[in-house]
Amino acid sequence: MHFYKFHGNGNDFILIDNRNDEFNLDTLRINALCNRYLGVGADGLMLLSASEDYDFEMIYYNADGKLGSMCGNGGRCIAAFANMLGVCDNKMTFMASDGLHDAVIENHTNASSDWDVSIQLSDVVDIKSESDYYYLDTGSPHYIKFVNNVNKVDVPIEGKEIRDSELFQPDGTNVNFVELGRDEIFVRTFERGVEAETLSCGTGVTASAIAAFLHTGTNYKTIRTKGGDFSVSFDSDDINISNIWLRGAAKLVYEGDINI
Repeated sequence: MHFYKFHGNGNDFILIDNRNDEFNLDTLRINALCNRYLGVGADGLMLLSASEDYDFEMIYYNADGKLGSMCGNGGRCIAAFANMLGVCDNKMTFMASDGLHDAVIENHTNASSDWDVSIQLSDVVDIKSESDYYYLDTGSPHYIKFVNNVNKVDVPIEGKEIRDSELFQPDGTNVNFVELGRDEIFVRTFERGVEAETLSCGTGVTASAIAAFLHTGTNYKTIRTKGGDFSVSFDSDDINISNIWLRGAAKLVYEGDINI
């Protein structure tokens, strides 16, 4: 099987061109491919599949091998992948698990393995606000907790406890710890399905930016993570958050062949 390895600000993925419907991977194989010691290693795996109505379909699996909810960084990476393959030019519309998404290649040269990609995420219509956290769905569910020093948080331990708490069963939730700065926020995320902290999470930084706006009234333009910086824009009214765009880097790391 020929595959490609991409990352979106450190959130890494195995990508496969499956427009010919050639590969039918089961949970165990996907989990093995994503294993960082015995396989390729990735936070998730995506199939780029053909679509009769849109440019393509994105089928996303978490590192545990199970079908996942929408992945923002995955969407940006598969947009770059589709552009690289010549499936579409700099603008595209594709189907994902939560519906249609538009994506735009903001900047890329043919000689480069780096893309600057924006993706439009689903509207947020139901936001839960408690005294110590926000909870909202940006294509994937996210718990947001504001902290004074995000670098001191034990994300694997605290994130796992919240992810598995009874309140969010049976499916669990992604967990974001957010430090507010003057003009920017700093985000660390524990991702369900990966069951670990990732270097960044696209739907997580989007949820964090929205929660920070609701919490402070400030529209933070820069969202920093261990893997790199993002920008998030959206429209807000008394009912929902709409016209949500996530922008950041996507990079081709390498391509190869593996016997499955």
